[in-house]
Amino acid sequence: METLRLGMRGPYVKLVQSLLARIGYNPGPVDGIFGPQTQQAVIAFQRDNGLLADGIVGPNTWSVFNRFLLGYARYTIQPGDTLYNIAPRFFTTVNAILTANPGINPLMLRVGQQITVPYGIDVVFTDVDYTYRILQMDLEGLRARYPFLEIGVAGQSVLGKNLYYVRIGRGSCRIHYNGAHHANEWITTPLLMKFIENFSKAYSRGGSIRGYSTTDIWNRCSIYIIPMVNPDGVDLSIEGLSPQNPYYNQLLQWNDTGLPFSQVWKANIRGVDLNVNYPAEWERAREIAQSLGITGPGPERYVGPEPLSEPETRAMAEFTRQHDFQLVIAYHTQGRVIYYNFNNLEPPISLPIARLFAQVSGYRVAIVPAMDAYAGYKDWFIQEFRRPGFTMEVGLGVNPLPLAQFNAIYEDNEEVMLLAPYQV
Repeated sequence: METLRLGMRGPYVKLVQSLLARIGYNPGPVDGIFGPQTQQAVIAFQRDNGLLADGIVGPNTWSVFNRFLLGYARYTIQPGDTLYNIAPRFFTTVNAILTANPGINPLMLRVGQQITVPYGIDVVFTDVDYTYRILQMDLEGLRARYPFLEIGVAGQSVLGKNLYYVRIGRGSCRIHYNGAHHANEWITTPLLMKFIENFSKAYSRGGSIRGYSTTDIWNRCSIYIIPMVNPDGVDLSIEGLSPQNPYYNQLLQWNDTGLPFSQVWKANIRGVDLNVNYPAEWERAREIAQSLGITGPGPERYVGPEPLSEPETRAMAEFTRQHDFQLVIAYHTQGRVIYYNFNNLEPPISLPIARLFAQVSGYRVAIVPAMDAYAGYKDWFIQEFRRPGFTMEVGLGVNPLPLAQFNAIYEDNEEVMLLAPYQV
């Protein structure tokens, strides 16, 4: 992580502010601006943790912050320790420690034995700009806290970033959710990550969410989630264009809008709009783009030189074929609308399912507008498998949606993700 100091701005300043607020300090607004109040909160944290209290977040301070950001510590058992006296020291519970250490016998702890102790704060922060590095950190934290999760890699991006997947459940039905096909729609990534965390927490306790038994869902279905399909584009949208980016000069030319990447960039790092790069009437999508004057790389709508020209879409198609999903949901922003159709190839059950999702989310069901009707992931899935596929357009406004909408978006969509396993 970069060194942070007074006067700096950006997503990692916001991450530090969010963490400090969660663990009892007062950094002021979580706004990504390293002002005097944030500096004083950093100094207080440094003093409390035996660090040089200079108000600068350098390597040593980051190393301590990272333990909290990952959400757990590795602890060595000392004489007299029990899980019951360890738990309150970390503001956690005995059940959380048992979950993170499968097979541990709380009555037979050995001096020198190392265990994982989760902190009493959530891993997934939903008030920060959600970059690829934050995704990686959160996945590491969730893996340690909930070792029953299967976390793997579906493929790589143009720049070699992993397209991570998380599998919830071990049942025979197979469904799939994905987010952030479009760079400036990255709010869909924390939406899916928070669902993974909340489901895992409830499952570890044998609990329910909104009346849905997490144990029943776990045994019924395998839910495969790819939270960030377009990591290169997301980082470009959030962090901006670095001179070290191998596409630096091209990206400056491709973004001819006069606006920052954060406001306009939907495509991957090669300027291909991933959600019009699938082989589902791709030629029609190209014709529409050309009618708008789009014939090459840019912020949006460029379909690529051929279907599945991009490593991200190839990985998504292969992952989908490998797992033979029975239902998929692709999360996008915005409009609070559910799309379910493609060229009349969707099965008859798709519309009733869409109406059920609308009932629990408050979203409306609609036919995809003609300008956006081709070459998307949902379109390809319906064409390829003749099974229910849905695009959920969450939130309202202009992309990127403000994080102030996150709680409402999550509230609208949590039950959709709990309900989907019962539709196959």
